[in-house]
Amino acid sequence: MAFYAGLDSETYDRQYSNKALLYRIWSYAQVYKKQIFIILIAIILHGSVGALPPLLISKVLDEGIAGVPDRNVFYLLAAMVILVEVLGFVFYYINHRLLARVIADVNRDLSTDAFAASMRQDMAFHDHYSSGRILSRITTDTRDFSTFIKITMDVANSALQSLVTAIILINTQWRLAATLFMVVPVVIIVVSFYRSLARKFTRQGMRAMANVNATIKETISGIAIAKNFRQEESIYRDFKQTNTVSYDMNVKRGLILSVVFPTTRALGGIATAVIVYTGSNSVMAGLISAGAWYMFVLSIDRFLQPVMALTSYWTQVQTGLSAAERIFALIDAEHTVIQTGNYVPTQLRGKIDFNQLTFRYNTGKEVLKDFDLHIQEGENVAIVGHTGAGKTSIARLIARFYEFQSGELLIDDRDIRSYNLHALRQHMGLVTQVPFLFEGTVEENIRFSQPEISREEILDLAYQIGDGEWLDTFGEGLDTVVGERGAQISMGQRQLVALMRVLAQKPSVFILDEATASIDPFTEKQIQTALNLILKQSTSVLIAHRLSTVQSADRIIVLEEGVILEEGNHWQLLQRSGYYADLYNTYFRHQSLEYVEKAGQILRSKQDLSSSS
Repeated sequence: MAFYAGLDSETYDRQYSNKALLYRIWSYAQVYKKQIFIILIAIILHGSVGALPPLLISKVLDEGIAGVPDRNVFYLLAAMVILVEVLGFVFYYINHRLLARVIADVNRDLSTDAFAASMRQDMAFHDHYSSGRILSRITTDTRDFSTFIKITMDVANSALQSLVTAIILINTQWRLAATLFMVVPVVIIVVSFYRSLARKFTRQGMRAMANVNATIKETISGIAIAKNFRQEESIYRDFKQTNTVSYDMNVKRGLILSVVFPTTRALGGIATAVIVYTGSNSVMAGLISAGAWYMFVLSIDRFLQPVMALTSYWTQVQTGLSAAERIFALIDAEHTVIQTGNYVPTQLRGKIDFNQLTFRYNTGKEVLKDFDLHIQEGENVAIVGHTGAGKTSIARLIARFYEFQSGELLIDDRDIRSYNLHALRQHMGLVTQVPFLFEGTVEENIRFSQPEISREEILDLAYQIGDGEWLDTFGEGLDTVVGERGAQISMGQRQLVALMRVLAQKPSVFILDEATASIDPFTEKQIQTALNLILKQSTSVLIAHRLSTVQSADRIIVLEEGVILEEGNHWQLLQRSGYYADLYNTYFRHQSLEYVEKAGQILRSKQDLSSSS
């Protein structure tokens, strides 16, 4: 049942009227007015000449029956039929060549806007919604939207051809034409009956496909864990179930929509039979010529084709409208982090103040309540505490990833909401607990924070850390490929590259959510050297898991369930024998040099005793 629950809409989804959807679609298409104008001219010309062949063939037939001895008339009419078909091909080619380009351009613009909208969203948005589903809207839905535009143009072309055909038929014999026109309301009623069902099942089918994409992305990202715990079969079953739900929903959609086209085809067959019968009577009564009657028979498909096309393409039309809804819902999704001003600082001093601040995640539980914390310019503050104490939340609020509910957060005595967010983050450096590296080289990842930095400047920074010895651990130095998410290098190497990325940025405020993974002493020393270089030039908030980081801080904040229990430097807090002392003995003491030396002495004593015995 959980898989079917995944077919529910996202909370940011919304329903748009067809009028609103078409207006938004046109807002993207109107940029290419010139090309669209040429396409419309080509459609008019193609639709007009497309209705002429039956008329010309009827003239040939009437001339033959009349027994006209001049064969030049036959040659002329035959040449006109060929000319009309050639012109039809030319106009069709111009139409579809330009249309393909416009569709590609619109698809590019729409996917770019959808991607930009997802990038602008807050971290709360990305925490709450599956990245696979967002990916589906940016890729699959934009492609379906493009198909909708093409279908719309094809139907418009057919509709024009139908209109020209109708005019010719009315001028030829209006009573027989009226008989044919009586089929149209019946077809419209049938199409309208299936319309709401088609939209409903199309939406659900697209949501099911988004679930499939999300499952695939999550599985590929966590394939190493799956293999380690031998859960390939379990993951396969989950994917198979998700895929089956998608299959079921799309089969239901196909069954609903597949009824429409055979129904309208049957109505078209009935219309043909009626025209054959009434037309033959009209010929015998002398009301129309045999050629005109034959023209009516040939024109039935050309007249009814737009209606048939609309029903035949109804799947794509509904898919396109549903895709447009999903894409525009992503673009229009509201932000929780709202800036009230647009102040652009030239430089930050780095003074940070939390005043009576309250913060909770979407779960509703308060992480911080009436929280006060004051960090001075250039101060290095380490925050320690058990898991869930609120350490990472403080860092995320300073980086403006989340919106707090009450109180205030000041940067340089100015409300953080009053800053231009892009400009504010230019002065902030962040290293997350699991450093994220993009696929590429070490140099490219370092340059990510400061694109204009030269290779020589990067090397100068690198050699400030242990004379660049850490760089020698990479097989090809700065040109070493790190792999997806940095998978081809060690965790310690990832941390060094992430710290180098911040060093290149030279931020005024530095936020470190330190990794808990154990690393070798050499790498630890290099990391601490890089960290000290950053601490010298910035105000720093360190969520510390290493003793070396804690000891280097100017002040240590001991946090428990969003409340500050103790604060002071390392030695002051140890002397108090309070909460920090317990934390030190539990988490940090085994990292100290004294502890390692004492453990070594004990081990050597045991070895001496065993050898003497």
